[in-house]
Amino acid sequence: MTIFTNPPAKKLKLFDSELVVPAIIDSFKKLSPRTQLRSPVMFVVYVGSIITTLLYVQSLVGQGEAPSGFILATSIWLWFTVLFANFAEALAEGRSKAQAASLRSLKQTVTAKKLASPKHGTTWLPQAATDLRKGNYILVEAGDVIPIDGEVIEGVASVDESAITGESAPVIRESGGDFSSVTGGTRVLSDWLVVKVTANPGETFLDRMISMVEGAKRQKTPNEIALTILLVALTIVFLVVTVTLLPFSLFSVDAAKAAGIASSPISITVLIALLVCLIPTTIGGLLSAIGVAGMSRMMQANVIATSGRAVEAAGDVDVLLLDKTGTITLGNRQASAFFPAPGVTEQQLADVAQLASLADETPEGRSIVVLAKQRFNIREREMGALHAVFVPFSANTRMSGVDVGDRQVRKGAADTVKKHVEALGMPYPVEVTRTVDDVSRRGSTPLVVVDGGRVMGVIELKDIVKGGIKERFAELRRMGIKTVMITGDNKLTAAAIAAEAGVDDFLAEATPEDKLKLIRSYQAEGRLVAMTGDGTNDAPALAQADVAVAMNSGTQAAKEAGNMVDLDSNPTKLLEIVEIGKQMLMTRGSLTTFSIANDIAKYFAIIPAAFVGTYPALKALDVMHLASPNSAIMSAVIFNALIIVFLIPLALKGVQYRAIGAAALLRRNIWIYGVGGVILPFVGIKLIDMILATLHLV
Repeated sequence: MTIFTNPPAKKLKLFDSELVVPAIIDSFKKLSPRTQLRSPVMFVVYVGSIITTLLYVQSLVGQGEAPSGFILATSIWLWFTVLFANFAEALAEGRSKAQAASLRSLKQTVTAKKLASPKHGTTWLPQAATDLRKGNYILVEAGDVIPIDGEVIEGVASVDESAITGESAPVIRESGGDFSSVTGGTRVLSDWLVVKVTANPGETFLDRMISMVEGAKRQKTPNEIALTILLVALTIVFLVVTVTLLPFSLFSVDAAKAAGIASSPISITVLIALLVCLIPTTIGGLLSAIGVAGMSRMMQANVIATSGRAVEAAGDVDVLLLDKTGTITLGNRQASAFFPAPGVTEQQLADVAQLASLADETPEGRSIVVLAKQRFNIREREMGALHAVFVPFSANTRMSGVDVGDRQVRKGAADTVKKHVEALGMPYPVEVTRTVDDVSRRGSTPLVVVDGGRVMGVIELKDIVKGGIKERFAELRRMGIKTVMITGDNKLTAAAIAAEAGVDDFLAEATPEDKLKLIRSYQAEGRLVAMTGDGTNDAPALAQADVAVAMNSGTQAAKEAGNMVDLDSNPTKLLEIVEIGKQMLMTRGSLTTFSIANDIAKYFAIIPAAFVGTYPALKALDVMHLASPNSAIMSAVIFNALIIVFLIPLALKGVQYRAIGAAALLRRNIWIYGVGGVILPFVGIKLIDMILATLHLV
């Protein structure tokens, strides 16, 4: 096993020389017939390039069916068209290969501590990590690098996963629960772990990560296959038309007159140029690059997708199942309100609550101090100066606080504090009991504060809904995506949080069986469902979901059941994953619309020019008034090649993501990429024609 010694290298810019030079070289390597056959549209251009090259060679011996210079120029630009399409794909693959290369360059060999039995304290023997096998047991201690993927079966330790996730904060890994999975290449910072190996060398998470980043296993997705079939059908139509016209190109001038044709015949070179310009070469040349770039964007978001199909499905989902804790809410309870007891002001309660929490380093304790400061500008006090003694929380007392001289300040669970107050012979107000019940019904946690024997009031601890999450759900709703919150809370609490967060529906008191049943019910309606999970109990639902994002911190079962792994272990990432999937589909749809619109516009440039010598009446359709038939054809061929180059950045970066519905997106595509795709060829071809005419190149 090999590991990272540093975080991945710098991100390369789109046209960085480290990407462009290898992509240019790969463009020529991809000229093999086997590679070209993967794109039927570009294979037609490839064959056309070969034929025109042979026609040029033939013209050199005095047997040309058109001027040799015209044939040569046409042949060169057809080869450029093929090379530019190869370059787009090679550049997209190059970005992924650069990511993989940066991972490989940061590896070093690791020696594992193999245990004879799965018990800490047993004898271990040094063994090369490459010799470990699934089912072996290893010991990793503070300072050790975890040599291979595994499941913690004993111990608890803090682990540095920055080499994988880029996050410097250590995480806790322990046996049992949903945080028992460890990844090869991470480092143990404290304590020790006994790990059961769950992957053989070459099959680890890092190996799969590098393989997927390189795109070695990328297969065409169903939508990509469907679009390819459409493009092939359009190509066949134009190919049949071209073959039908082929007899006209075989006439000599005398034979043409004898056949009753008004003027000169059509050359084979012109027919090939006609075919190439009218088939959807733009999207045909960029289709593969769009798919590779989609996988690359997932990687940049620290998400490993096991297939391009998963990325595409992310763009098609219309139901999102989201866990409440950590996704919709912050996950840590925060103090949200002070409810004073009778005869106590809110500021007095806040002052005592802050004093009781000054030495409490838990998130809840810190939030009480912050809330008191925000509400009443109560500054923190120096515990040393007060000669205060901190009383930590314990499972027995269920209270914490401080002792300042003879003064005892406590906060804790309502029933515990009530017993404490009554034991001191002090009254426990009925109003405080009502407040505790009200807070509990809202799904929050009540803490009662007492100063000596006097009950001061109640602090409400609430699992805070994340800022901006409601607006993101509104965006998803506009796109036609339904959001469903999954929680183990009771229905009353779930309903309150769902309303605050703005989700469309919720599933309360959820069990693994309930999640699976819910997913199947949506799928039975023809919907695509996405969800996140990290525990073994999430595995059945993850396996059933169309887009299943497993947390890297989760169990091995969850990661094997999902079709994506989030290295950051951030449940909210599901929203970003959907956006990336949508962006890929938007990009493909936009460029398809543009390509077909381009073909329509090119009719007006090339058809009148191609047939005007045979049918002079077609001159009336020459709305662009190009310099000459050969100039018109050459301008269209050059434009056809160059437009691929100009669209490469859009194909690789993706069109700008917008949270709009399908109907609005269609209208936008028609106006921007449809109308624009019709207008641009008129402008571009006319400009190229003027340059060619000015320079007398045709």
